Amino acid sequence: MKLIRFGEFGKEKPGIVMNSKWYDLSSFCTDFNESFFEQNGLEKLQSFLATNPLLPEVDQTIRLGSPVARPSKIICIGLNYIDHCRETNAPIPEEPIIFFKSTSALCGPNDQLIIPRNSEKTDWEVELAFVMSQKASYVEEAEALNYVAGYCLHNDYSERAFQLERGGQWAKGKGCDSFAPLGPWLATTDEIVDVNNLNMWLTVNGKTFQNSNTLNLVFKIPFLVHYISQFMTLLPGDIISTGTPPGVGLGIKPDPKYIKAGDEIELGIEGLGTSKQLAVAYK
Repeated sequence: MKLIRFGEFGKEKPGIVMNSKWYDLSSFCTDFNESFFEQNGLEKLQSFLATNPLLPEVDQTIRLGSPVARPSKIICIGLNYIDHCRETNAPIPEEPIIFFKSTSALCGPNDQLIIPRNSEKTDWEVELAFVMSQKASYVEEAEALNYVAGYCLHNDYSERAFQLERGGQWAKGKGCDSFAPLGPWLATTDEIVDVNNLNMWLTVNGKTFQNSNTLNLVFKIPFLVHYISQFMTLLPGDIISTGTPPGVGLGIKPDPKYIKAGDEIELGIEGLGTSKQLAVAYK
């Protein structure tokens, strides 16, 4: 299944993509949120669809929101592609680097990117994200995929000066409004044949900067679920973003490149669709 949320920001309705058309699932549930996943919503939805309900079709000019309503946590993994470590002159981690994005950064896949006030180094990062289907604590790696609802395209926008030059943790450069566009859809695990072999790319104003494959992840999804669950309880609907491959603006030699107002950033992952954000200055 490919799950979507559509409508105005903060007023999104649940939907589904079937045969390239969008359908309204408001008759089945109110939202794709923690409660939905916790109450076996995916399994119940499959049974509901098997009855061939007559669902209202949705106009595809309507805005898409994040395919998951605001989660309890957005957890990100830093430096999780070997070549990305090299381009940023960072050592390959011996254990996953964990940081958080604020849930208020979450937005739709095609919403505008708001360049923060006083930003000079806003950067892009195409990433594979996954969503938890149930509560997880001290999960064994062999059982980890049983806790995953599905996968999403994510752009982990980062303000590098805030992140690296202002002291403290990375969160200051990661949690700005609009810095976590997610979607267009949540693809359930059965939709993706091999999550460890998905092509991924990102362009800025039509020029390709990132072009890689999830084969190059240092730490794979089962290990990440296992590892993170040793330190905190993961809740249904939580989003975990697995890191970005080479090609970020920070890594461009000799002069890093950063996003300016008017730039158009487009990205995609095989099987997970594409998204596009127009950069605008904060007002």
